[in-house]
Formats: sequence, C-alpha cells, structure tokens
Amino acid sequence: MTAADPSAGGPRRPWYREPWPWILMAGPGLVVVAAIATAVIAFRGADGLVADDYYKQGLGINRQIARDDAATALGIAGELRVAPGTVRVTLRAKSALPDRLTVRFTHPSRSSEDRVLHPARTGEGTWEAPVADLPPGRWLAIVETPQWRVSARMDTRAADAAELSPGVR
Repeated sequence: MTAADPSAGGPRRPWYREPWPWILMAGPGLVVVAAIATAVIAFRGADGLVADDYYKQGLGINRQIARDDAATALGIAGELRVAPGTVRVTLRAKSALPDRLTVRFTHPSRSSEDRVLHPARTGEGTWEAPVADLPPGRWLAIVETPQWRVSARMDTRAADAAELSPGVR
C-alpha cells in the first residue's frame, strides 16, 4: 500500500497530524502540568512550623498570664508608633519604668518575618529603636520585660499609633 493508494480512501497522514491522539493526550498532560504547578506553589509558599516546642510553650502559658497580670497591677499602658525606619514606644505606669525593654513584632502567619528590637530610652517614658520597614499588613506588637508585658494589634498600612495594654489580644 502506497501513500496515494486509492483503495485506502486517500493519502494517509502521519499519526501526529491527526487531532485525536492530541485530544486524548491533552487530559493526562494537563493533569501532569497541574501537579507540577501545585508542587511548586506548595514548596515556595510552605508555612513553617509555628512552634517547634509547642508543648513547652503550653506549659509556660501560666508564666505569660502572670506577666500580663503584673502589667495590669503596675498600671502599664501606652502607645507604639512605627515611622519609616523608627519605632517609638511611649509608656505610662503607676511605678518607675525600666531602662531596658524588648519590642517584638510578630507576623500572624509568617514567623520568618518576626522582628525583635531592644530600644534605647530617650526620655521619661519613651524608647526608640531603628527598624527596617515592616511589610504591609497586620502585626502583633509586644513590649516586654522579664516581669511584665503589654501588647497591641497594629496595621502597618495605617499611620495611627497602636494602643498598648496588658495581655495579648
């Protein structure tokens, strides 16, 4: 049989020029492409483990609550303002405030974005520290010492100061 055999109904085309093999291979091909795309998304955007030592953190929750209660008893409150390149903490309390504080910015879903600062006291009840710009979004800001802690939820897209109060909200 030749390529131009009239008994065959016309010239035969190679298989890759026929539409049906491609139509039949399209379904499995799309599944393979979708699986690869899903794997890439999963590995690039993988959420890290929130806490390696979740059991120890669970046991330490009472100590954290005690620090919140201590802040309430001392009447500690204030505000935290993030300006480009600077964080300013202003606190008021019934008793003397410490010279050293720790300020933690924790991202709700990406622990790799968390920041810890040790601001310097600049005046009565005020502390400042340099900070690289925080990515836009919601953050939990915690101002603490080993004895007490106050916190605030803040949005870096808003220019308002965040109100610090005892307890993590």
